[in-house]
Amino acid sequence: MAEKTDFILSLDVGTQSVRAVIFDFFGNIKAVYKQEIKPYYSVKPGWAEQDPEYFWDNLALACRKLFSEINFPKSAIKSVTLTTQRGTVVNSDNNGKPLRPAIIWLDQRQTQTHKYPKGIVKASLRMINMKEAVVYAVKNAECNWLIQNDIDIWEKTEKYLYLSGWLTYKLTGNFTDSVGNMVGYMPFDYKKQKWAAPGHRNRKMFPVEGDKLCKLVKPSEILGYITKKASEKTGIPEGLTVYAAASDKASEVLGSGVFSPNIACLSYGTTATVQTTHKKYYEVIPFFPAYPGAVHDYFNTEIMIYRGFWMINWFKEEFGCKEIEIAEKNGLPAEQLFDDMIKDIPAGSMGLTLQPYWSPGVKIPGSEAKGAIIGFGDVHTRAHIYKAILEGLAYSLKDGLERTEKRTKIKTEKVIVSGGGSQSEQAMQMTADIFNLPVERPHTYETSALGAAVNAAVGMKIYNSYEDAVKNMCRTGKTYTPDKNNMKIYDELYNKIYKKMYGRLKKLYHNIRDITGYPEKI
Repeated sequence: MAEKTDFILSLDVGTQSVRAVIFDFFGNIKAVYKQEIKPYYSVKPGWAEQDPEYFWDNLALACRKLFSEINFPKSAIKSVTLTTQRGTVVNSDNNGKPLRPAIIWLDQRQTQTHKYPKGIVKASLRMINMKEAVVYAVKNAECNWLIQNDIDIWEKTEKYLYLSGWLTYKLTGNFTDSVGNMVGYMPFDYKKQKWAAPGHRNRKMFPVEGDKLCKLVKPSEILGYITKKASEKTGIPEGLTVYAAASDKASEVLGSGVFSPNIACLSYGTTATVQTTHKKYYEVIPFFPAYPGAVHDYFNTEIMIYRGFWMINWFKEEFGCKEIEIAEKNGLPAEQLFDDMIKDIPAGSMGLTLQPYWSPGVKIPGSEAKGAIIGFGDVHTRAHIYKAILEGLAYSLKDGLERTEKRTKIKTEKVIVSGGGSQSEQAMQMTADIFNLPVERPHTYETSALGAAVNAAVGMKIYNSYEDAVKNMCRTGKTYTPDKNNMKIYDELYNKIYKKMYGRLKKLYHNIRDITGYPEKI
């Protein structure tokens, strides 16, 4: 029987790093090791692939490094849990051997639409203005590309898994995954939170044979037990129970202490998202599902800015060489220098307004959309552009939250922000000002790992409910309240400028796509 003085090992396999984190049952980090990884490699433009064994090797390395640094016995660790990046797929044989590189969620390859949608279905989708969204999903589904372009591999594939499911096999020897990881182009019924039945639309869009799919369990249920082979590789004690968690975004929501629908959770990560949690299934945008939450039988609505805080890295690479060089010389995080750079820039960046559509959406915005910055004047500097990026991302997420509130009819009372961008003081205060709501930062940066640990604590019966687990393990680190003067400026810029930009520029975006062929018309 575990005691509250024992620990949980939470494994977090992200896009840019692998983290092994040890938590106690009060949400405190006892030890953490971060292993940087190469997100992907490209053998063709737009492709993003990685050897699945690369993730496993680095996960094992992170564990071994972590254990070499702790000052307490590994026997104090009583369970393991796993959260990973979403949508990365692995083709495996029955022994867990990858048959080809994993296709990473950032991959942009597309295939042809041959069998779906056709006939009356296609006409019906066109009538409700959803044909392009459905075709987009079919063309971007990795399984469809594999079936059309790598049929030999597809026929040899005995298990078609998300990275979470494949790593679960490496840890436990079981082809099992969590319902909470089902985000992407799979034959999954999001409303019923199980594999889709024959005849379901998602079975037609994503025709993965049933015997290729793994067993699903709910978050906090048992995935399996650490095998001797996995123990020898990672150093994790053999026989430890591995509890199901959820995808990194869903785990961030739970790790932020959110499972009430009147609290919004923003993720300022590589992909920026705004999510709310509900017991009822909502589609904020028709045909765009609510994803499974990290609390079983809950749903997370989500509006996503695909490139999100990737735009910060884009700015650093293109315009921030000076700050990066200074930071490296002085042993400082570059983010601190960029925060200092904009602290005296007034709210609204002297009218410089950015639309963060560096990677277009499907419906919100339309697939023709492009990024835009308007309002330039001779007063503007690199610092104004950097701040305009932060403001534009917050504007876009606020727009997403307004759409969510309109659909669910539930008003947001506060916002919790996680992800790398949450470490920026400027970004956090700006978010409070733009949303005109109190904004909180969780007590730990490792919110996805903490959310997974909450699942494990509930599964272990350390706490009798998620409410008790969250109360004991999740808390606020710092709260930011809106500045009235800044809030007024942002409210006017958001409603009078930002919200009108897409409608005014949409025709020009269409013309650009017609002339240049980019983005490709669906």
